[in-house]
Amino acid sequence: MMQKADSRSFYRTLAMVALPIALQNLITSSLSLIDNLMVGSLGEAELAAVGLATQIYFIQWMMLFGFCSGCATFVSQFWGTKDVASIRKVIGFALTVCVSFSLLFFVAAIFFPERILSIFTDIPGAIEMGTGYVRMGAPIFLCTSITVPFTTALRATQQTTKPLMISSTAFVTNTFLNYVFIFGKFGAPAMGIVGAALATVLARLLETSLALFVVFGRGNILKGKARDFFGWNRSFAKRIVGNALPTTVNETMWGMGTAAYNAAYGRIGITAFAAIQASSTILNMFTMAFFSLGDAMLILVGQKLGQREMDEALALTKRLYRIGVTVGVAGGILLIVLAPVIVGFFDFTPDGKMYAVRILTIYGIFMGLKLFNGLTVTGSLRAGGDTRYAMVSEVSTMWLIGMPLVFTGALLLKLPVYFVVMMVQVEEITKGIILSRRLISKKWMNNVIHDLSSQ
Repeated sequence: MMQKADSRSFYRTLAMVALPIALQNLITSSLSLIDNLMVGSLGEAELAAVGLATQIYFIQWMMLFGFCSGCATFVSQFWGTKDVASIRKVIGFALTVCVSFSLLFFVAAIFFPERILSIFTDIPGAIEMGTGYVRMGAPIFLCTSITVPFTTALRATQQTTKPLMISSTAFVTNTFLNYVFIFGKFGAPAMGIVGAALATVLARLLETSLALFVVFGRGNILKGKARDFFGWNRSFAKRIVGNALPTTVNETMWGMGTAAYNAAYGRIGITAFAAIQASSTILNMFTMAFFSLGDAMLILVGQKLGQREMDEALALTKRLYRIGVTVGVAGGILLIVLAPVIVGFFDFTPDGKMYAVRILTIYGIFMGLKLFNGLTVTGSLRAGGDTRYAMVSEVSTMWLIGMPLVFTGALLLKLPVYFVVMMVQVEEITKGIILSRRLISKKWMNNVIHDLSSQ
């Protein structure tokens, strides 16, 4: 049985790692909520248009997150052995891949915004309003391609307060600039949803500048010369890709699946999609903060696996699951209780409010299960480099179960949007069963950095 001193040490370490990540995730999701509240005050049509326009940014971010999450397995295990030179190589390789991906998105947003939006909706007004948002926001793709690799590395080396401060500054900046450019304050023109895109671009530019300054301007342990970051060889890159490719496919397919869900919801009607957009933003405020436990699990368990302390890694994993599921259930209850109050801040029609409250109630019921699945995919399995199994589990349940259900409910049966949301939860139930069996098998517990430090 763990002694009280060990228990206090565990919770102290968990707080140092998880709390800054939780606060950063909460700030990020709060930014989306404030964006939605400000844009939503313009009307349901504007809110729906921005929700559809941001799908392309969401897909790109999921691709970057997926690849960098796979790289974080190596960073956390290298950090367990204090091999900083190899960590810099991982960062450099991640930057190379992320910037290359993002250039394609940048070009598409500049030259083909209408075609992008037509993938997600057939409503002409939403496409027309969203086009300006996508084109104005194109530089966001380049900013995130630089920020995500560096903030991922800072987290994986337990420097979690630094990304928190960076995100806090970007949050305050974006909120203020939203107010200025959406509504035309302090002499600026009232630009509506295009102003929201401009505000986000400026905030992301600041965020990227701060991330670079933290790493290179203040003697950070990750600081190095260009050759330190880009001195990786083909063998080194191949090993990273072998682990990061499944996480990239996983998150990309999950992001595309979520966008496809929204395409189905977007064809139910403006009010239904506006309710989904608001509900998803509110849900993210809860889940993004709670999913910090998954990041903590990847970092802490990954370090133990890198040190080949398998028994300690397993014991740590079990404790984090007990905490995570408890937090998820409590958070779900809180979401159900607060749903009517939070929805009241949106300028919805009576139907829109009713849809949103019922959707949030469904989300609350399944939050404990959702957090368990998230902890497993982004935490334990990735900590041990079992990324291929995580990818197959998540992608197959979404595309073979969730996708047919959402389109059947929305387009064939033409059910109310909250019934369609309830149908989709079958995906989470099936995924939970599959992931539980993998956890029990212990096949996910691997050391991925053996014989790699010398390359």
